[in-house]
Amino acid sequence: MVDFSDIHRYSRDMKTITTTEALAEFCTACAAHPYVTVDTEFLRERTYYSKLCLVQVAMPGEGDEGGALIDPLANGIDLAPLYALFEDENVVKVFHAARQDLEIFAVEAGVIPKPFFDTQVAAMVCGFGEQVGYETLVRKIAREQVDKSSRFTDWSRRPLTDKQKTYAIGDVTHLRVVYEFLAKELKAKGREPWVQEELAVLMNPDTYIIRPEDAGKRLKTRTNSPRFLAVAHALAQFRESYAQDRNIPRPRVFKDDALLELAANKPKDLSDLSRSRLLREGRKGPIAEGILKAVKAGMEMPEKDLPKPPKSREKPQGNEALGDLLRVLLKAKSGAEGVASKLIATAADLDRIAGEDNPDVHALAGWRREVFGEDALRLKRGEIALSAGPQGVTIIEL
Repeated sequence: MVDFSDIHRYSRDMKTITTTEALAEFCTACAAHPYVTVDTEFLRERTYYSKLCLVQVAMPGEGDEGGALIDPLANGIDLAPLYALFEDENVVKVFHAARQDLEIFAVEAGVIPKPFFDTQVAAMVCGFGEQVGYETLVRKIAREQVDKSSRFTDWSRRPLTDKQKTYAIGDVTHLRVVYEFLAKELKAKGREPWVQEELAVLMNPDTYIIRPEDAGKRLKTRTNSPRFLAVAHALAQFRESYAQDRNIPRPRVFKDDALLELAANKPKDLSDLSRSRLLREGRKGPIAEGILKAVKAGMEMPEKDLPKPPKSREKPQGNEALGDLLRVLLKAKSGAEGVASKLIATAADLDRIAGEDNPDVHALAGWRREVFGEDALRLKRGEIALSAGPQGVTIIEL
């Protein structure tokens, strides 16, 4: 028979779980409940990959009861019981703004909690605004205040202070109230499938794979010159590979402004490289060699293989007035449905709907098409018009 006395002690005085045995007992207790709330504390300032420093988990309960702080840095601890809980499909794993947390678990152990629930996504679907923060939800739903003064402390240092523990446990105990409220709201409004549709991307393991060859796509440049983009993409690919191999942040290799300067100047040798104004490090050694090889690869890329500017950088050729009308329609629809407008459609989505014959955008798929996309296309085809009055914007059938 399992003795849970230590687990209750952990929740009452917020001591951390530091052994595999205690973690296994706690996770066994968690598995008896329909959900658990989860959060992490990590560091990423000095590494490419996040360093997991603390995992907070709470099962249903009152106050701090049912919560625990799991120390992944404790000597000899094995997080296997936690990962088994994450894979238990009878227990919903609840996070807030889960993207970074899930990336840690996907990279560390190849595990993505399933099923899981993201209160930030649910809150946007329920009309709490754009990218609503945890503190805001706790204040509005749980009627509690969150002390965020420990947010930027060094979570890798031991022992943790009482203030750090109080901060950390609050990130999962208040989350229980927020989750139960939002789950009830979604069910009442019939919007549970909407949230599941949004979470599908976060559930996909490919979301957390960063491929060096795709690094150039994230660059923001002021020029659409294909040759410039070829060199910039080659430099970005080298930087990504170098940073991953050595587990250091990208800026430690060279920063974006230095990358763009290199792409513009296209150094051919170490003498050219030494003239760079922005390249603080890497004027010699493996970084310098990698830079020169990347520039050479970009310059020698065949014309037919040169990268094309992303569509988001291309100025839409459609009717600007139609774009303005789509914005009015979006505001009216999001207000009527109580859904954050940016969750339905981005400004780029609206420009593409206005300017392209067959735009491939999220706003025209799934629940978004039902809420907004179909009427957006009808407006574009001239089948409906918009009228503004004292009661707001209304749709007129033509």
